[in-house]
Amino acid sequence: MAEDLSTAPASPAVGDADAEYLQRRTLRRGSAGWLLLTGLGVAYVVSGDYSGWNVGLSKGGFGGLAVATVLMGAMYACLVFSLAELSTILPTAGGGYGFARRALGPWGGFLTGTAILIEYVLAPAAIVIFIGDYVESLGLFGLTSGWPVYLGCFVIFIGVHLWGVGEALRFSLVVTAIAVAALLVFAFGALTDFDAGSLDNIPVDAGAFGSSSWLPFGVLGIWAAFPFGMWFFLGVEGVPLAAEEAKDPVRSMPKALAISMGILTLLALITFLAATGAQGADAVKSAGNPLVVALEGDGGPTALSRFVNYAGLAGLVASFFSLIYAGSRQLFALSRAGYLPRFLSLTSKRKAPYLGLVIPGAIGFALAAATGNGARMLNVAVFGATISYALMALSHIVLRRREPDLERPYRTPGGVLTSSVAFVLALSALVATFLVDIDAALIALAVYAVALAYFAFYSRHRLVASAPEEEFAALAEAEAELTRD
Repeated sequence: MAEDLSTAPASPAVGDADAEYLQRRTLRRGSAGWLLLTGLGVAYVVSGDYSGWNVGLSKGGFGGLAVATVLMGAMYACLVFSLAELSTILPTAGGGYGFARRALGPWGGFLTGTAILIEYVLAPAAIVIFIGDYVESLGLFGLTSGWPVYLGCFVIFIGVHLWGVGEALRFSLVVTAIAVAALLVFAFGALTDFDAGSLDNIPVDAGAFGSSSWLPFGVLGIWAAFPFGMWFFLGVEGVPLAAEEAKDPVRSMPKALAISMGILTLLALITFLAATGAQGADAVKSAGNPLVVALEGDGGPTALSRFVNYAGLAGLVASFFSLIYAGSRQLFALSRAGYLPRFLSLTSKRKAPYLGLVIPGAIGFALAAATGNGARMLNVAVFGATISYALMALSHIVLRRREPDLERPYRTPGGVLTSSVAFVLALSALVATFLVDIDAALIALAVYAVALAYFAFYSRHRLVASAPEEEFAALAEAEAELTRD
């Protein structure tokens, strides 16, 4: 890559946008306080507690997944504290792209924003397939999993987002509360059958280095389980994307991020232990609905298992709904600044980025209907996520080193050490995606390559200087020039 990330010009060949341009691209400010932001953070993730994480047992066993979950939890905690600081410096819809734009230049901003966009476009496409599977398994209205269900989900929930951000986030909070309450009820029921002796009942691969009953696939199994340990937290980093629509983001954003992370850590602990201990790691390692399997065993459906099954659908809806929101805001910010076609950032009379909602939704629906492979798309999303995590953590490190006097209403505990831990663990998780699904990693790289070609040959020459994230970066360069003079 020809341009160094840290020395790239703030705005190559930029054309100034007038007031009308930005007026047609405004979001509804003050729509979300800390409670709605906290609900958003939990909503991004809660579906991962119901399914997906358990596949990590087939990669690392109970011990391997447990260590992977602790390490990935540490990565997310360090990243969230770093993002809390960055989001108070630049509280705009750009989120990670805006942070990286200031720290790493336009190339770094685009690399980060594109990685985030890959995550938030692919994840809803995967989750809508899982919603279809749940609808079919529950026998709701006689529907089967297929394109009519996928289309209905996208149309209904994008419609709610078009109605207004406040209404959308309140809906998300209610559905998320139901899903979280059901997880607590599940844990109470499953822990009554808890048996510590069944946690390590997966057959041991004697040929694997360092294998044991706790690490049946050896030490390498810990690394292979990284992407599944992430499922307990994947998406919480998207809360800063709501900064431009938040009430007092300088105070509410750090609070919402910290509380979200605390809730998710508690849910991860009780879900992992209760589900694995009730029926054993071997029984739930490949289940599509591990919580239901943990409750039923060989005894068939119970009132509690049916309740949890329905709540699993609520959890999927909460994550699907909130991820649509996150993807639209990242697309909006990149488009408003000219990195992507500018018409994608136009907003409606209700201040919703309607094309930023509809076009990613259409892409997600097409992918879901054409492939039906939710697991593969989630793996692609995880690959994009890990790239963005590394770049966002690096942005925190660079800004702390290069601009120590920058006003920081909130400061990350531990400073650069905290973001350095997040950076190293994010790179480790990125490599681990190749161990889990190399095809998904290569697909993500191909999408990345196409996006970078578009930026290199076209959009980097047409950036919008007056977009908030671009102005913020330009201000930094102007101050640096004054200092040099």
